[in-house]
Amino acid sequence: MFRVEWTRNTDKRCKTHTMLTGEEEQRYSRQMMLSGFGEDGQEKLKKARVVIAGTGGLGTPAATYLAAAGVGTIRLIDRDKVELSNLNRQILHWSKDIGRNKIDSASEKLRQLNDQIDVEPLLETIDEKNVSQLVSGFDVVLDGTDNLETRFLLNRAALDSGTVFVHGAVYGFEGRVTTIVPGKTPCLGCLYRGLFPQPKSPVVGVTPGVVGTIEATEVIKYIVGLGGLLMGKLLVYDGLRMRFMTLTIRRDPNCRFCQGLAQTPPL
Repeated sequence: MFRVEWTRNTDKRCKTHTMLTGEEEQRYSRQMMLSGFGEDGQEKLKKARVVIAGTGGLGTPAATYLAAAGVGTIRLIDRDKVELSNLNRQILHWSKDIGRNKIDSASEKLRQLNDQIDVEPLLETIDEKNVSQLVSGFDVVLDGTDNLETRFLLNRAALDSGTVFVHGAVYGFEGRVTTIVPGKTPCLGCLYRGLFPQPKSPVVGVTPGVVGTIEATEVIKYIVGLGGLLMGKLLVYDGLRMRFMTLTIRRDPNCRFCQGLAQTPPL
């Protein structure tokens, strides 16, 4: 059984009550059976707004399960087109989609999966000029990118806006996930000390599938207010040995991103 370890601030959002339709009650009935979830939790998901940065190996499984769970608004950000080499792991893109913009391919499938949600596809390259605007007004940013430079931009924007940032990364049969809560946890700069070369890495398709769905799990728990998050923790997945390890992330007092940001203990 999960133990509630923190409380999400939903004061602004609770002012406007969003009732579930009969169709939504039936669609989400199995998850609403969970203790502590219920109709209230489903309504929180319906009102939630999540940014998924990248619609590749991590972003597509995460988007699939967040859409299926009923997250009300999902913004997809990507600039790439579908390539044949993507298809071993990027599950929302199919052979017929080669050459299409990834956001068009992904948003089409998500709308077919759940026509009760809003999907916002943005054909954008995330950079210093637009990153703050791209994540503004959203509850959670989910990392589906494949390079540290972009992840640092998202990390900075999340810290500046007080937005939760769920980070995931993969290599081969290995993956990692952490959840960054501004003012309560170490940030990505505390975990990765500086940029380093990141050539295209080998990866078996199931690895981003595992990691992306764990990222989606963290998002759902945060929105609904259930369980314990990976706050200050790095979950490491080793697919070859089929084991999970949880490591503690220490805050770097000299971090160039969160240094000076007031830190309070996790609730």
